[in-house]
Amino acid sequence: MKTFAGRCAVITGAGSGFGREFAKLAAARQMNLVLADVQADALEAVASSLQADGREVLAQRCDVAEEGQVRALADAAFDRFGAVHLLFNNAGVATGGLSWEASTADWQWVLGVNLMGVVHGIQAFVPRMIAGGEEGHVINTASVAGLLSPPLMAVYNVSKHAVVTLSETLHHDLRLQGSRLGVTVLCPAFVPTGIADSARNRPAHLERGREPTASEIAARQSSDKAVSSGKISAAQVAHMTFDAIEAQQFYCVTHPKIMPSVQSRCEDLAQLRNPTDPFAHKPEVKNRMEGAAPSSQA
Repeated sequence: MKTFAGRCAVITGAGSGFGREFAKLAAARQMNLVLADVQADALEAVASSLQADGREVLAQRCDVAEEGQVRALADAAFDRFGAVHLLFNNAGVATGGLSWEASTADWQWVLGVNLMGVVHGIQAFVPRMIAGGEEGHVINTASVAGLLSPPLMAVYNVSKHAVVTLSETLHHDLRLQGSRLGVTVLCPAFVPTGIADSARNRPAHLERGREPTASEIAARQSSDKAVSSGKISAAQVAHMTFDAIEAQQFYCVTHPKIMPSVQSRCEDLAQLRNPTDPFAHKPEVKNRMEGAAPSSQA
């Protein structure tokens, strides 16, 4: 897809991070915008800024974990603009810690947003996009955590691996149907986006109900350090994503230096050998993770 002016982009998680930058680039390409976020004040700030620049914007608070709210977003988008051409299933949250310490509430929260949010977006929008017969593109935000299995990130890893395979399957399903829709799965590494503070929007009924464990604290500290040392901005990732859309590129990996680790994982599988340390090719990250890991005697 190379023509954007006058067309419609739907963006979840539009109040911050990648979503906000996607919205800016779509606006710069003269697209009509449907913006959604669970945080109403952040959403309104982005929408107001883009409206002040003369763009047509529909902003609607939406918890993507709730199917009905995503379907209502789709109804509003098609009612207002008649068609949707870019669908950014972007909203995401994160938590960390040792695999066995994650609570059921952690799993419900993260999978509800990161995975079911994408599922709901596909269900609500893609059939109507196909029926419209126009070219378009679906962009699902995953992570390099969907290509690797870093320690202290089990819940997040599972959610993002699921988004990668869902996106791959969507690509094949659309191909079988002869659809004009393309697909990109976005796999960034550590980028300052605000996801590290996603607990600010965690529903009360999915709170842990206890103090964080040592591993959960360590995971947060490690993530904060990694994000703060990131060399690529959310704006740069957004530009890479639009380049991928124009090029009909499926995998958008924003940090190419991670690819040797991805290759090692593929070779582990092909040779049926035990998993390689996912940070073996990134010693600075490996040292940071090991330094943050809680002692087994703690």
